[in-house]
Amino acid sequence: MNIIAFFFQGDGSGSIIWGLLPFVFIFGIFYFLVIMPQKRQQKELKEMITTLKSGDEVVTNGGIIGRIKEVRETSFIIQSAEKSFLEVAQSAVVGKREEK
Repeated sequence: MNIIAFFFQGDGSGSIIWGLLPFVFIFGIFYFLVIMPQKRQQKELKEMITTLKSGDEVVTNGGIIGRIKEVRETSFIIQSAEKSFLEVAQSAVVGKREEK
């Protein structure tokens, strides 16, 4: 019994590293499961928004579906009905509606 206690006894310098190791491990898992996929999704959305052109159908984060009539520097003019034109920010577009 004294031999086991002797091996687990130390000067305390290694205990800080072993105490922080689980937190580093949990952060690593969190990074690979949450942060990386989110960054990839944001990058894909940004690329999709830069490739949008007049005539594309888009969906906004408010659920509005419309066809782009004009592309501006920071916004789009979309037509959601026959005589309904809306100006929406580029950041409000969440996806491109695929043609049926």
